[in-house]
Amino acid sequence: MPVSASSTPSRTASDADAHPERRTFFQVARQPRMIGLLLVFVLAALVCGRLGAWQLDRAYERAELAAQQQAAEAVAAGPSWLGDVLAPQESFPGELVGREVRVAGEFEDSGSLLVPGRVLEGHTGYLVLTPFRVTDDGTGGSSWAGLSGAPVLAVVQGWVATPADAEALTLPEGEVTLTGWLQVGESTSGSAAVVDGQTEQIALSALVNEWGGPIYTGYLVANGGPGSPESGGVAALPRPTIDGGSGANLQNVFYALQWWVFGGFAVLLWIRLVRDEMAGGRRGGEPTDADTGIAGLPSA
Repeated sequence: MPVSASSTPSRTASDADAHPERRTFFQVARQPRMIGLLLVFVLAALVCGRLGAWQLDRAYERAELAAQQQAAEAVAAGPSWLGDVLAPQESFPGELVGREVRVAGEFEDSGSLLVPGRVLEGHTGYLVLTPFRVTDDGTGGSSWAGLSGAPVLAVVQGWVATPADAEALTLPEGEVTLTGWLQVGESTSGSAAVVDGQTEQIALSALVNEWGGPIYTGYLVANGGPGSPESGGVAALPRPTIDGGSGANLQNVFYALQWWVFGGFAVLLWIRLVRDEMAGGRRGGEPTDADTGIAGLPSA
């Protein structure tokens, strides 16, 4: 009896040629032309990244220049009377930080405090904080006419390395006129209690219990003159600035983001080309072999 042929068809060489095995991503990506394209796209991504970093540097540079210009204009304008910009117990506007003002009054030496843990030029020490009873803020007393009496302004005399150095500070008696920079009072997130003549924060809402009121919501950083001598171990403090006030210029930040997105697109485009090569081109078709170019085009 003759042996019948198997009913299962065998895979011929022509079938294998018609349906070549699909190559992996790595097999396609390691082709010389793909490696060359990768180098080009990586270079483009690096250029975009560098341009983005330049735009970001430019953003902070512009913000810093704007802050310097604002500070220069404030110095050129000279000090304003305290009553012209801030009244006792009035909410402290953020734009007043670093504003130079003048005010007349008398120091209350018995209420002087030290604020520990403050850094000046890399050294940790203490701020010398003294209550100043205001007698003239430029308004002739009208700014506190409806309050219980003359207000108290917290004045930072300067910085000392040790509590013993603060003893060298001699406050003038009688009425004096101070000039200095305004700074907003600190929050009470930490300890604001007065212990042994020290307080960890310049929390004016807590200091009113020690000094009496009414009180200003900001304090004065003395910049020289009576009450803040630069001798006896007391160092003057720099002009206060707003935390984060030198934030980046938003327009340049957006430009930086755009360049970084472009750089990311360059890498994604290479990945897309590799996947198209695996699939035989964007519009479909049979997978290509090693001698076929990108998107099914023959290689040179």
